Amino acid sequence: MKEITEMVAGLMAAAARTAPKAGGKDFLEIVVVSREEDLGRIAEAMREYAPESSNEAYWLRDAANIENSQALILVGLKAPVTAGYDCGGCGWPTCAEFAKNRKLEEKEMGYSGPHCVMRMMDIGVALSSAAKAASLLNVDNRVQQRVGAAARALGFIRAEVVMGIPAGVSGKSIYFDRQAPAKH
Repeated sequence: MKEITEMVAGLMAAAARTAPKAGGKDFLEIVVVSREEDLGRIAEAMREYAPESSNEAYWLRDAANIENSQALILVGLKAPVTAGYDCGGCGWPTCAEFAKNRKLEEKEMGYSGPHCVMRMMDIGVALSSAAKAASLLNVDNRVQQRVGAAARALGFIRAEVVMGIPAGVSGKSIYFDRQAPAKH
């Protein structure tokens, strides 16, 4: 099943790459991670960070998903520029004002920001396309935020904002019906 998941991960990356993007401009970085050692490193980084986060149980739950996955597709926004639509979704009336006033902030185990809302939608469409490709081929998967932050922190991908889709084949999907952490 590992070999099949790796093949599907490549098809998921292709689906993400060819997904529609605002203005037809591509600012996505896409990486496939399938080595067991690499997946283990990412999961361990998530476990190590968990106590420092405000959502420790979720970091631990997602780390277990990564550790038990056969592949991970990372989709990120790399060196983006505004879409030029002057839509105001970023909070500024024009793209020029957003670009001029934008002050990138970094977050540990997070991302830089703010970003053009159209570019953020590019990531969403790419992730949806990749997840759908896996679904059509009956490979279990789930879009996750925390794994993208951990993979970025470890240098698996250099993009500014990263989400991940762990994937695998087993008798029952490990990504749904997960043990919910206790409410705090």
